[in-house]
Amino acid sequence: MFEIFNSFPPQLLLFLAAVLFIAGCVRGFAGFGAGMIFMPVATSVLVPSTAAAAFLFIDGIVALPLVIRALRMCDWATVLPAVIGAVVFVHFGAWLLANADVLVLRWTIFVIVAGLLLLLVSGWRYHRKPGTAISLGVGGVAGVLGGISQVSGPPVVAFWLSSAKEPAVVRANLIIFFALASFGTFAAYILNGFFTLEVFHLLLMAIPVYAIAIFAGSRGFKNANPDLYRKIAYVLIALAALTSMPALDSLFRG
Repeated sequence: MFEIFNSFPPQLLLFLAAVLFIAGCVRGFAGFGAGMIFMPVATSVLVPSTAAAAFLFIDGIVALPLVIRALRMCDWATVLPAVIGAVVFVHFGAWLLANADVLVLRWTIFVIVAGLLLLLVSGWRYHRKPGTAISLGVGGVAGVLGGISQVSGPPVVAFWLSSAKEPAVVRANLIIFFALASFGTFAAYILNGFFTLEVFHLLLMAIPVYAIAIFAGSRGFKNANPDLYRKIAYVLIALAALTSMPALDSLFRG
């Protein structure tokens, strides 16, 4: 009955399930961060396109309840331009994913995660009222990063956290942004042939694990200190980046 998992040894599935559960808890809790946690680690043991396609699918499907609740709270004036930028430029990121060397991609993903994590924790803020052009530009950068590695969050996270909006509104912005921008990413990944049979085999494990994790994380958000959930996400992202460095393969993966 487990023949469909022949491509994935049990130890690998358990490892990916554990990483995905942590990523899902953070996604439900903070509204962002799942891709930054899952992708650096997953691409150390899977082909990057397989990891990215599987994560895109599960996040797009399982996070739908979060989207429904966020529709009434998000700031549409900044979300929609950012979504347009992401949908347009995600195709360039997907092209890079399809054509670049795997090792180069792994280092690229590490640099992206580590560099933008530093931006998030540095306290940098954008103090002006964001216009359409700024929102489009931020969304475009996020789209390229999402197409490459499914870590499109940091640019928009830094952008919206710099505003005077309440954490609940920032979280709603992120949830809606990821949901709408994912349509462009789906199209780009289909065009590049990333949704293979191996991806759908992986989803049989990933969907229930991620669903339970998002439910647990979203329940935790209701009574959480806004600063705490950010700090937890940042720490997990940093650990994921460090443990996925190709230079540390001999330490973490023998």
